[in-house]
Amino acid sequence: MRPDPLILAFDTSAAHCAAALLSGDRILAEAWEAMDKGQAERLLPLCEELLAQAGQGWRDLDALAVGTGPGNFTGVRIAVAAARGLALSLGIPAIGVTRLEALAHGLPRPVTVIEDARRDEAYVQSFTAEGAGAAALRRMGDIAHPTGAATGSAAGPQALPPALPLHHAIARIAAMRLGTDQPRPAPFYLRGADAAPPSDPPPVILP
Repeated sequence: MRPDPLILAFDTSAAHCAAALLSGDRILAEAWEAMDKGQAERLLPLCEELLAQAGQGWRDLDALAVGTGPGNFTGVRIAVAAARGLALSLGIPAIGVTRLEALAHGLPRPVTVIEDARRDEAYVQSFTAEGAGAAALRRMGDIAHPTGAATGSAAGPQALPPALPLHHAIARIAAMRLGTDQPRPAPFYLRGADAAPPSDPPPVILP
């Protein structure tokens, strides 16, 4: 591995398609495109464009980083599936980073992330100098006043802004974890999918 590993990070956990290419402490190329749908078709071409901008290719990568949510159910699965497939084909590690970890990255501790989950609910996780607490999905009215600073889209008017754009933070957290044993990226869901099972009975399989 080179002294400054080349890491490609991407995220499609919300209404966007975002990617960043990190080498050492430098972001070589990045992109953030707002989109409600179409991330599955756009993600890999976007990554190829970033690599081309930096004069790099897929085989130059040392690792991948991927946002694992919580967020849009389908969007999270798109990015995680892409990271797993690329890691397997390139023979490099893929490192998962949650949205809550990325929002807290670079902020003074203790800090509590309170991120809007819609339906009058929020994703909540506290981070201290000792580490991260358990993430939870809570009703807005049940969230206690956090100890220390707060950040996130549901943290109120006194919330700290994130220290870095989401895709930058995902890349930098992955760089810190590179070289340690990491589980395969998996979607980080705190709520089940919105899709309802079909109401029609299943077809009868004839002998």
